[in-house]
Amino acid sequence: MKKFFEEFKAFAMKGNVVDMAVGVIIGGAFGKIVSSLVADIITPLIGILTGNVDLSSLKIVLSEENAINYGAFIQNVIDFVIIALSIFVMIKVVNKVSAKVNAKKIAEEEAKKAEEAAKPKPPTTEELLADILAELKSK
Repeated sequence: MKKFFEEFKAFAMKGNVVDMAVGVIIGGAFGKIVSSLVADIITPLIGILTGNVDLSSLKIVLSEENAINYGAFIQNVIDFVIIALSIFVMIKVVNKVSAKVNAKKIAEEEAKKAEEAAKPKPPTTEELLADILAELKSK
């Protein structure tokens, strides 16, 4: 039983699991932002363009108790497309900013390497000994 818990602890503390947990938490928070963007900003703008058509109320009534709410389905599909598009655009922006940051880091590293290469290197032990020998021979 102790070995089982040790294996579970090793699994749960792996970097991948922790990274995934962080991703899920951030994804949940990001989902709220995107949902607010859709509900509070994009949907009202679309409502202006479409004359405030409410698709969610469209349905086919089968009986008093049962109905096919195809309007709600259409509305959810539209919401999904808007959310997917919003996420796509945000990821593109993040990737663009990340690429600029990475390019800057690479440029800084290359500048450091060029600076190091430009510095004169101290003489090696062999060169120092050869200089000393030459000095002694000249005396």
